Formats: sequence, structure tokens, C-alpha cells
Amino acid sequence: MTWWQAIILGLVEGITEYLPISSTGHLIITSSLLRLEGEAVDAFNIIIQGGAIAAVLGLYRKRIVQMMRGLFGKDDAGLRLFLHLCIAFLPAAVFGVLLNDVIEAALFSVRPVLAALALGGVWMIWIDRRARKRRLEGETDDQHGLEDLTWRRALLIGLFQCVAMWPGTSRSMMTIAGGMMCGLRPKQAAEFSFLLGLPTLGGACAYRLVKNLAGDGENMFEQLGYLPVALGFLVATITAALAVKWLVSYLTRHGLAVFGYYRLVLCIVFGVLAWCGVIQLGAV
Repeated sequence: MTWWQAIILGLVEGITEYLPISSTGHLIITSSLLRLEGEAVDAFNIIIQGGAIAAVLGLYRKRIVQMMRGLFGKDDAGLRLFLHLCIAFLPAAVFGVLLNDVIEAALFSVRPVLAALALGGVWMIWIDRRARKRRLEGETDDQHGLEDLTWRRALLIGLFQCVAMWPGTSRSMMTIAGGMMCGLRPKQAAEFSFLLGLPTLGGACAYRLVKNLAGDGENMFEQLGYLPVALGFLVATITAALAVKWLVSYLTRHGLAVFGYYRLVLCIVFGVLAWCGVIQLGAV
């Protein structure tokens, strides 16, 4: 892997990780167009998610500190948020370990990814229209902030996140849309999604790194080089921070529909590239 290929993948990861448009789909297309394939590249695409994690840690450091204070009994709201994040993370922690190999074997192919992109796009457009209709009818009293989140709603958001184990679905899409369906305002739904990504993405990143380093043969660093990995991580951190700030601002003023339409377009592009043999992803 060259330095410029690492930068491109870092850009794609950082921009798409927290947007509800499927970072997996974008990385698959980009890697194929760059003629990059193999276990080392797959590991690279997951490990540079650490850059996206670092971006959220920096942007939401006050929330992190609040939760730490809560653990020491100095902030009740911080403790509640921490416990709700733990509850929301639990389903993915359990099902992710149990179903990881099954998902890779059954869903990591072109047709399931296309289906996930299309269904996710339609679902987001429906949610956006539903929210707009409720606003027009004056039904906005049931929108809540993070301080109003209950453990049941947190668990439901966590179950929504489990659906994102289906490649092409988008973890951000499921948790943001799920949060909105649970009554959170769009901005707060996005914030909870970003914070929930810390243990979820962190766990996946650490698992893949250990698996790669402990495997037989050359590891990712030996095959790709230390510089490309470092560059991809750094670029992903910077672009993820910019993407998060933009998304929060956008959701405050607009809805989710534009991302739904984008997913439908991406589905068509993905399908054409797969049909032409430009990209390969398992058995079709």
C-alpha cells in the first residue's frame, strides 16, 4: 500500500464513519478501485476506525469527563449517561461475538450489501417524512434530550445497533434513526450515537488488531508498512472530526432524507460496479 492510497482510505473512513451512509460500502468500493485486496487491507480498513474514535474522544471530551465524574459519585447525569451507554452497548457485545463468523460467511457479499443500502435508504426517507409530518401537526412535545433517556430506550437503541452488523447497513444510521424513533431530538440522537461508537468501534478495532497480530504469517504492519497505517489513522481522525461537526449542524436544521436518497444512489453505483466486475466482495 502506498502513502497516497492510505490517505484516500483514511479520508473515506473519516468522512463516512459517522454519517449514516455506510462506511463499509464506501471502503469496499474505494479499496476495489485502488486494486487493494486481502486480509491485511481488510484489517487496515477496520483498524483506522481508531482515528474516528479519537475524533469523538476529542470533540466530546466534556461528556467523557462528565461520565468519569459520575463514576466517582460527583455527577448523577453523567452516571446515568454512562449506564445507558453500557446498556446500549450490551446487545452488540453479545451478538457481535456470537455471530461474527456467521455474518462474515452469510452477509459479506454483494447482494446482502446492496439490499442493506437500499432498505436503509428507504427507511431513512420514511423516518424523515414521519418526523416532518409530526412537526407540521405540532407533535413535538415528546422529543427528549439525553437527560430524559430511559434504560429501556437505551436498550432499544442498542438493539437497533445490532442490525448494523449486516454489512452496508451503517451503525450510525441505525443508532441515529433508532434514537429519533425513541423520542430523542436529532442532535441528541447523533450525540448518543457518537458516544455509543466509542466502545462498539473500539471493541471491533481491538479485536481485529489482536486477531491480525496473532495470526500466522506476516501481520498488517509487515505487509502494508507502518507509515501507511499511521497516515490512514491520522487522516481518519481529522476528517471524522470535521464530519461529526458538520453532521450535528446539518441535523439541527435538516432531516435524514438526503442521506436516504444518497444510499439509494450508492446502491445503484455499487450494483453497476459489481455487475461490471470492477469490485469483488465474496460470492454474488
